Amino acid sequence: MPLEAFKHSDPLTLGVELELQLVSLSDFDLTAASPDMLDLLARKPFPGNVTPEITESMIEINTNVHTRHSELVEQLRSIRDTLVRAGDMLNVGVCGGGTHPFQKWAERKIFSKPRFKQVSGLYGYLAKQFTVFGQHVHIGCESGDDALFLLHSLNRYVPHFIALSASSPYFQGSDTLFNSARLNSVFAFPLSGRAPFLLKWDDFQRDYFTRMENTGIVKSMKDFYWDIRPKPEYGTIELRVCDTPLTVERAAALAGYLQALCSYLLEGEEEAPAEDDYLVYNYNRFQACRFGLDGTIVHPKSHESLSVREDILTTLRRIEPFAMKLGGTAALDHIYHVAHAGNDASLLREEYARSGSVEGMVDAAIRCFRNDGEE
Repeated sequence: MPLEAFKHSDPLTLGVELELQLVSLSDFDLTAASPDMLDLLARKPFPGNVTPEITESMIEINTNVHTRHSELVEQLRSIRDTLVRAGDMLNVGVCGGGTHPFQKWAERKIFSKPRFKQVSGLYGYLAKQFTVFGQHVHIGCESGDDALFLLHSLNRYVPHFIALSASSPYFQGSDTLFNSARLNSVFAFPLSGRAPFLLKWDDFQRDYFTRMENTGIVKSMKDFYWDIRPKPEYGTIELRVCDTPLTVERAAALAGYLQALCSYLLEGEEEAPAEDDYLVYNYNRFQACRFGLDGTIVHPKSHESLSVREDILTTLRRIEPFAMKLGGTAALDHIYHVAHAGNDASLLREEYARSGSVEGMVDAAIRCFRNDGEE
């Protein structure tokens, strides 16, 4: 099937998808509750969209399209409150976090949906190991050319979003020593990584997608697990590197940060992206996954070594006027706080040190999701 035309979107509109954990309140392990949860939620209007994910211990929520950070926060809070009420009726906790700290992948159940069964058949045990939880942010683009420009211009900022959202320090009962262990599960898929360096939509469609389709490997953009991918049916780019944060307020702030950053980049405030920028891409991404805000990255143009934290703080100052025009100052204030106080991975490790148990971390994540967002 040929790649569909890139749909025109209002530039810099934004939307969020969150993959969320469904947890038994008796033992804090994941529980196969999504069929019951989805059935319950379908009985009344839902303030967004809610869908199953690949295993029955997770669900995905999607917001509407928004123009301002404040609107996004309001809807995410309404979605959260609806999910919490439904969870209470089922004795199920709902929470964020990029990984569940002690669940066993072999115990997961694939949700009964044709695409999920197809993915499971193709990828084997990797499909169940894909019971990890991410935030995806969509930004509206006027054209496919703008989408590819933003996609590649953002390559140097990917470590920011990994470090700020990191919330998966534990996996299979052990401290991984990573801030974001979730992305290691994503990297296992053969069509993960980054998009090819093409800046014109016609070239992307003709010289890459059509040729890939002819190999029989892919049928649509859904088959690519890239860190950032274009979504022509929505007229957006989709940032996919974030762990699901512990609060919806952080999720909204990350989206607002991306929105302001895209506005800044579209104004031509930086040197145009180049293929050689990707020479340091995998190294920078690893540093952010492993060390979070304390990682050291290499600037793709100057090759200067930078602290992730200091690079974020410098970027916040640079894009502040763009955030103000978009009504996103509160989002940048939140990101500023995270850069100084630490990310959710740090909070979860502190909770483990306090409680001495992986179950205590899950309990803390559930409480974070339920509260008013002040961590």
